Parts: sequence; structure tokens; C-alpha cells
Amino acid sequence: MRISYNWLKQFIKTDWTSEQTATLLTDLGLEVEGVEKYQSVKGGLEGIVVGHVLTCVQHPNADRLKVTTVDLGTGTPVQIVCGAANVAAGQKVPVATIGTTLYDKDGNSFQIKKGKIRDQESHGMICAEDELGLGTGHDGIMVLDEKYAPGTPASKVFNIENDEVFEIGLTPNRADAMSHWGVARDLRAGMLQTNAHAELMTPSVSSFRVDKRTLKMDIKVEDSKMAPRYCGVTISDIAVKESPEWLQNRLKSIGIAPKNNIVDVTNYVMHELGQPLHAFDAAKVKGNKVIVKTVEAGTKFTTLDDVERTLHEEDLMICDESGPMCIAGVFGGKNSGISENTTTLFLESAYFNPVCIRKSAKRHGLNTDASFRFERGIDPTITEYALKRAALLIQEVAGGEITSDIVDIYPKKAEDFPVFLNFAKATKIIGQELSKETIKKILVSLDIKVNSVSDAGLGLIIPSYRVDVQREIDVIEEILRVYGYNNINFSKKFNATVANSPRTEDYKIQNVIANQLNSQGFNEMMANSLTTPDYVKLSEMLKEEFNVMIMNPLSSDLSAMRQSLLFSGLEAVSYNINRRNSDLKLFEFGKSYHKLPSGTDERKHLTLFTTGNRLAESWGTPQKPSDFFLFKGYVNAILSRLGIEKTNNRPVESDVFAEGIAIAVGNEIVVELGTVKKSVLKHFGIKQEVLFADFNWNAVLKLISNKIKFAEIPKYPEVRRDLALLLDNSVAFDAVYNVARQTEKALLKDINLFDVYEGQNLPEGKKSYAISFVIQDSSKTLTDVQIDKIMSKLQNNFETQLGASLR
Repeated sequence: MRISYNWLKQFIKTDWTSEQTATLLTDLGLEVEGVEKYQSVKGGLEGIVVGHVLTCVQHPNADRLKVTTVDLGTGTPVQIVCGAANVAAGQKVPVATIGTTLYDKDGNSFQIKKGKIRDQESHGMICAEDELGLGTGHDGIMVLDEKYAPGTPASKVFNIENDEVFEIGLTPNRADAMSHWGVARDLRAGMLQTNAHAELMTPSVSSFRVDKRTLKMDIKVEDSKMAPRYCGVTISDIAVKESPEWLQNRLKSIGIAPKNNIVDVTNYVMHELGQPLHAFDAAKVKGNKVIVKTVEAGTKFTTLDDVERTLHEEDLMICDESGPMCIAGVFGGKNSGISENTTTLFLESAYFNPVCIRKSAKRHGLNTDASFRFERGIDPTITEYALKRAALLIQEVAGGEITSDIVDIYPKKAEDFPVFLNFAKATKIIGQELSKETIKKILVSLDIKVNSVSDAGLGLIIPSYRVDVQREIDVIEEILRVYGYNNINFSKKFNATVANSPRTEDYKIQNVIANQLNSQGFNEMMANSLTTPDYVKLSEMLKEEFNVMIMNPLSSDLSAMRQSLLFSGLEAVSYNINRRNSDLKLFEFGKSYHKLPSGTDERKHLTLFTTGNRLAESWGTPQKPSDFFLFKGYVNAILSRLGIEKTNNRPVESDVFAEGIAIAVGNEIVVELGTVKKSVLKHFGIKQEVLFADFNWNAVLKLISNKIKFAEIPKYPEVRRDLALLLDNSVAFDAVYNVARQTEKALLKDINLFDVYEGQNLPEGKKSYAISFVIQDSSKTLTDVQIDKIMSKLQNNFETQLGASLR
């Protein structure tokens, strides 16, 4: 939110510097994020002076140029070559002297230098109004009034406004400070606390009167819950034109482009008092009736930006007899707005239900200055006052007469909030006892009425516009922020509480694993749990109906809770690769969210990603890409660190892997890992291999126990045999795994894929799997004959069922 200091000082007279004011506003909770200089004319006409043209003759070498001598008030006239047709001796003109910086229409700067034009020296530039930023005319140079003496700074001739603008990071709860008036109220309270007594001044509307009653609008509000207060008045015989300079400067200083005098007044009052207003062309209001209501769902409505929108049955609309004219509190309609031909208008000032306005704004993707204020809750008590203020300003800048009484539909007045403040509780929360007089002084400065006083505390009446102050704790917060957090004395004693929690607490286990991964070169990431619902289409195992959808999403790309951490992780991988950071090791602790037939479900995960080279480039270390076996080592290291043993490998079930395995304990899968499919990577624009592991963190936590378990070392040794199988590319590891398990169920303890090779020296369409088989009999030592028989049977089944051959 931008606040003009000159505008602010219309409400509160102060000689404080902008730095002092910015510091106090920040201490009050209205954080000033920056202070910018504003000049109504860029550069402030610095270096521009009044010149007196003494002589003007034809340039000897150019038909369209004149050579002039100009008195700049320095005692020695200078020669200036000028191309304007209207330059003549005896004129008073604005001159840009040597070294002056001027700006073109695009804001680009250029400096005036001494030079020669067709062999004639030129010591400056006689300016047209567009060259000074004072207008758009370029037909000739500006000719000034004879009264100005040569050498007079142009900044004194023209009314140049210099201002300072605060950029305030307004928090959503401070609806009361969404205007210059609201900021001035807070500033006064803060200044009073520093013993700088400042009077708060409000614009007078005492001169408002009805000139004649010739244009009445019938107003009907069908739903007073959605529109608790609605005011309107008509103004006739206005002239729509450009706003006066002072009004344009006020709006430009806070970043608003002036449009015309009527629209500019409504914007001015909104930023002055915090009350949005809307002006309708009264001639376009059919039947002279204004109806505040909802319309049928599906009704088409074209807004001021020329976009046709489909209305919802809960959108509150301002209508006439023929249909909608405006989305209430959000955006006006194309066919009822003010134009240069408007001579009569209906001016609206209202208080709309904040929830209703927010829903409509989000539904239509509109975020206007008006909706910003209505959504957070404006002051319902100033609706009529703001209307009168705007009407008087319109008469000032556009002429016209007030041609109707103010219609004010306000069936149930907003009530102030009663709150009791306990002194003892205030002292406990603040951490320091403040005197009762100090507390009362602060509350009064915030327009909070002290209704009753007792030894225990104060009975207070909170003004209705303070929608964020409705509880005792809110009042204490107000006292504290105005008194000043920096003024609270802190004890030198430090107290700490040590919580007793088991070592298997989730956050402790996460810290242990995070430290381990960090020591191995991994970086932790935190992805958004909100994502696009379309990601479920990348895997057949994810169902669109299981998406947990957001009712009021910020955008379609953030409208669903993620069902998998893979895709948000790949977004991070793609983001880094696109910025030439392609060697990555990432991990994330997070949750996935599912709307199952049995109900909603949250699942905890730990995910790992590696891609690119193993190590950073170094002269002493050859570059090696990350591969499956290094990645599997990281996974096994995590399981080992957590004491999870007796795992078994299984075929991976997830279809996002091109190659992979699942590691299980008993029948429960603990982690799935492998190489992500190229089709999935292509969706994210990733062209290099990415390895991904997904830990079922809930299962991991179940397997961790405080109890120490042990088992005797087997008496009889296990035997490992390896096979290098040449297989078709279409054969996955799970097929090999299943054949092996069916072949030998009793003695085959483990099956492990430890190498995959595709490339040179292999027939086309083939790949090589290197697989280890662990065989063990718990009751006796196996003989070579038994082992060879098992391996022979395995080899034979691989050949017959999978078409495999030994390399």
C-alpha cells in the first residue's frame, strides 16, 4: 500500500522528517518497506531557467533553424540554435542549461551538452512543453509570461510538487489502516505516546446540500445481509474532463493513472478515507431504479475490461430494470460506466459483506482496489460521510448540482464491541506493568471509549471499524504496539523449559536422517503441498477422484493437494537444471494427501532425488554420473542408520519408474527406488537421468523401537551366486524376480539386481542384468551339488520363460 506524505499531512500537521515518520509507523505495526521520492515532473525541472531571447536570426546553413542569443540572468548572453518555428526576439522562454538532464516520453534520460549545429555553437536548449514533461504539445517552444526575470528557476514558475511516498506492507488484519485517514489515526496515536501532540483533521462536508430534487433513483436492497448499508445520490449537469493538476498529482504519487475527473474523485476518496465508491452514468440506468440483488447462475455480464463473465448465483450485483450494471464491490460494467458524454450520474457508497465480496472476486479472478478493501472489512459508519465528500469534490472539479436527497438504506446499524480489560492480565501479557493513566491515554488515542473504570480493569467500547479488535487479548496487543515494543524492559534472567520426549520422536528421527544426508552432499528442499491436479495423469496408479481439491484456489496450478512428492520434486530439479545447476542431490520430508472412499488420508514421506554427476568438477577427480547402485547405497545407509534390517527386495509396483526395486520388511514396503521414466521427465523438460526414492515414513516410524532385538548368527553359511543375463528390453526385473521365487521357494533367501547395462557390444533390443542370488539352509551346510542344481534350475527357467541367455 502506497501512502503519500504530503497527502498524509493534510490530516495531521507535522514537521517530522519522512525517516522519523517511517520509523514510528513501523513501530506501530504499519511496516514501511521503503520511501520513494515523487516529483510531478520527472527531474523537478532542475537546471531549467527562464531565458530572455535578445536576438533571433536565420541560421546561415539551415532553412529551418534559427540562431538566437538568450539572456539567462548570468550577465553574459549565450547563443542557442533553435528549430522551433515560433521562436522570436523579445520572448521569455524555458531554457535547459548545459548539464541539465531531460527525459523523453518513455522516461529515458539525456543530458544537454555544449555542441555545434551546422557550424553554429549552441549553449543550451529552448524547450517545448513535452520536452519538460509539462504536456504533450510539440508545435513550438513554450512562451512564458513577461513578468518572469531571466534566470528564474522554472520550478518556481510552474507548480512542481515534490513528495515522499511510503510503501507500507499492510497485514490483512489492519483493515482500519487501508487509507491515508486510517494511517493518520495510527500516526496520531503513536505521536501522542512520544508527547508530540498532533491534531487530527477531517475534511468538512458541512457545505453539502441538495440543489434541486429533479433526478430521483429508486433504490431497493433485496438482501441486507450481503449489503448491510447502501447509500446513493444523483448529480446533474456535470462536465467529464481531465482532472485538475492537484488531483492528478495525488493519484500519480501513489501509482494510480488519472482517467477523468469523476473516476479520479472516486479513487481519491477511496484512498483518502478507505471507502470505495462507484459512479454510474444515470442516463444508462433503466427506469431510474437501482436494485442490489443476486441474479440467476449463468447470466452473462461484460465488465469494464471488455471481458464477458458468467455470473454465479451468489454474486451480489447492482442492477437496473434491464439487468446487471456492476459486480458489487468488485468491478463495474462496460455499459453503465462514466464516459466523456456523461452529464448526470448516480454515485454509490456502500458497505458489503466481506465474505461475499471475496468469493466473487476470487471466482472471477479479479483483484481491485475496491475488492481489496471490502474483503477485509471497511468502516460502515462513514458510508454517508464519504458519499458527501465525493459529491462535493465532483462539484468542485466537474461542476453540476446535487439533484436528489441521499438515500441511505441501513436497516441494522453496526454495533460497537464491548470488551473488558483486566489490568492484571495486561501486565502478565505485556511483561511489564503500565500505569492506568498510560493505558487509558493509549486507548483514547485509538478511539476506544472507556465506558467504566474499576480497580480490576476497564470496560471498553471498541469502534465497529476495528474488526480485528474484539477480544481482551486484541486490546492488549493494541496497547503494546502503541506503547512500543522497544520500550518494554526485558529481564536479564533467561528461562528455558526442557521437554522430555522419546528418542524415536518423529522430529528427532528426521533430524538424524537429515544430518546424515547433508553430510553425504544432499540439500533439503521444501516444496508446496499445493499443486496442479493434472499431475495425477502422469501415473495410472494415481486417481483423479482421489485429489483433495482447494475450494478457493489462488490459481488452477495450486488447486489440489499433492498425491505424490515426485512431481513437486521434479519441478525443483527442472528449475535448477534450467539455471545450469544440473548436479543435484535433494531430499524432502513431506506429506501426500488423498481423498479415499473411506475418507481423507495423509501419508508421511521421505523422498530422495539425485541427477547429474556424483561430485563437483575437480582436476583430481574424474567426472562420474550418479547411478542406481550409488543411489541404492544412500537408501540402504538410511535403513542401516535407523536399525531397519532383515529387508527383502521386491519388484517395484509404481509405474513412474523405468527400472527400480522395492525394499520391504516382511510384507510391508518401506521404500521404492529407481530411475524415473523418460515420459515423466519429458513433462518437466528434463533430459538427463533422475533417480528417485520414496520412503513410506509412517512404516519407517513403526519399525523403529526402543527395544534392542538380536538374533543368533546362523550356524550354516549362506552362498551367493551371480548370473549375467541377456534379456529383451521389454523384460522387467519383476519378471526375473517372480520366476526365481517360483523356482526355489525354500532355500533362496535374497535376489538382488546389482547392474544394468545397455549399449555397445549388445545385440539391438537387448539389455544385461547382473543378478545375485543368496542361498542358505538353516539346518545344514549346502553342498556344491545342491547349489549347482538350484542355479541350473534357475538358469533353465530364465531361458524357457523369459528367453534369457547367459552373457
